Amino acid sequence: MRPVLIRGLTAAAATTLVAGLGIFAATSASAAAGCRVDYSVNQWNVGFTANVTVTNLGDPISGGWNVTWTFPGNQQVTQGWSATITQSGANVTAANPSWSTTIATNGTANFGFNASYSGTNTAPATFKLNGTACTGTVPTTPPTTGPTTPPTTPPTTPPTTPPTTPPTSTPPGTKADNPYAGVKGYVNPEWKAKADAETGGSRVSNNPTAVWLDRIAAINGTTDSSSNGSMGVAAHLDAALAQGAGYIQFVIYDLPGRDCSALASNGELGPNDLPRYKSEYIDPIAAIEGNAKYKNLRIINIVEIDSLPNIVTNTGGQAGATAMCDTMKANGGYQQGIAYALNKFGAIGNVYNYVDAAHHGWIGWDSNFGPVADIMYQTAVLSGSVNNVTGFITNTANYSALQEPYFTINTSVNGTSVRQSKWVDWNQYVDELSFAQAFRTKLISEGFNSNIGMLIDTSRNGWGGSSRPTKASTSTNVDTFVNESRIDRRIHAGNWCNQSGAGLGERPKAAPAAGIDAYVWVKPPGESDGSSSLIPNNEGKGFDQMCDPTYKGNARNGNNLTGALPNAPISGAWFSAQFQQLMANAYPPLS
Repeated sequence: MRPVLIRGLTAAAATTLVAGLGIFAATSASAAAGCRVDYSVNQWNVGFTANVTVTNLGDPISGGWNVTWTFPGNQQVTQGWSATITQSGANVTAANPSWSTTIATNGTANFGFNASYSGTNTAPATFKLNGTACTGTVPTTPPTTGPTTPPTTPPTTPPTTPPTTPPTSTPPGTKADNPYAGVKGYVNPEWKAKADAETGGSRVSNNPTAVWLDRIAAINGTTDSSSNGSMGVAAHLDAALAQGAGYIQFVIYDLPGRDCSALASNGELGPNDLPRYKSEYIDPIAAIEGNAKYKNLRIINIVEIDSLPNIVTNTGGQAGATAMCDTMKANGGYQQGIAYALNKFGAIGNVYNYVDAAHHGWIGWDSNFGPVADIMYQTAVLSGSVNNVTGFITNTANYSALQEPYFTINTSVNGTSVRQSKWVDWNQYVDELSFAQAFRTKLISEGFNSNIGMLIDTSRNGWGGSSRPTKASTSTNVDTFVNESRIDRRIHAGNWCNQSGAGLGERPKAAPAAGIDAYVWVKPPGESDGSSSLIPNNEGKGFDQMCDPTYKGNARNGNNLTGALPNAPISGAWFSAQFQQLMANAYPPLS
């Protein structure tokens, strides 16, 4: 059996109840009204979380909406999001939030709530939108009386042309199996401008990179110099349309208690701010991404870097455990937050979710590999469906080499496996490609769809330059052999911050290897991983000693030096020295 999910929710209890009901009524200015409601529930013994998606099948709704229903039992709403929810006895009303007053024809509105119950938790029998019952169809109005006389001349032939009026709804579009295939990516003009301002930067500035949404203010755009850019989500989407791009990448990155094991990437939301994460962060992003004018653009969301693996590896007295990671495991905030995001974004037909899966130097050991895959599956189930997950991404928070050309995990030196070397340290993998392919297989065995794809971030893992080995070592000592043969030149595989000697890796490309949807630059080259010393800021980002080149390390990196570059700004800020180094050490080399 699978382990129980948070708050006692088991995979068997994570049922989806489709009411098959639901229409949001059009306003009085609209014509035929019709809608459908999908009502899904994740429940435990005394409570449940419900997600409601309403599809408007009639004329556009403007000026506001409300959804009403009656609970058949003793259900009591305790908290809601993306709507103002009130309850009187068994009767419930969900009214639109201020930022969502319209629903286009075939458009959707989404909201959710937590509730308590005892006994049975039967779904409501009927929903109404603006007072009209939701049936899943557009009702027609029959004539008040029948015809008084039959037609005098019946038609002798059927119509010679089909009716000109289109159907009231069309089937939703089928998502691409690989959203990167066959289309060009969006080039962030703000990142491009910074890259072009660097000597030689124009050689790489036309590559697609991801847009990081690392705080609530980033949704509408910011102007302060420390932010990742001033354009908001809608502005980037509009720019992508103007470029004729086929896909655009956003990093969803603002969990409560974010990055519980690394201070450099701490965020603005505290460990108990899950309601804010849902209503002030995820909901507005989903509302923008769901705008019909972007329906032909493939919107790719990279979901919460360095989150779920932390719950497995950095809790409960382990070597890397922190009090914040213990807190986030106990309160379920990471799983609930990510599940909510997957549910909201997964409901949008042209949005694709890739969940962060760390890297081989973090979860490549057997003790981490299976448990991390399992928590990924639990979280997807909690979202309502594994179909909300398109795939997974590795290496965004690391510098692991794509492939080690001069040895594999099966290499032995004088009868000793490379796994016994200090560098490999009994890991099952020596590079990121072999790990990503193996982890994909494990995820499918857990219950994910067989067509999930992996992404590998290659923005900083090229390891070229004059120090790159050109052949395997001839040493018969396993440690010497590995150290002289490996192209990953870090001091320790646990080092992750602004690494000295790193270079650009493979340029973004679609379908480069079996099971891999794309090589991507999700961490934009030139954006700092974290500051070398404490720098006050208004983004909640702290100082992590792993970004200090003089720090002598901790248990996570074998008490080695960090290998970090000096004089680095806060995470996400432009770091010219890093960008120049990445270009100089690029592999394949830049022309």
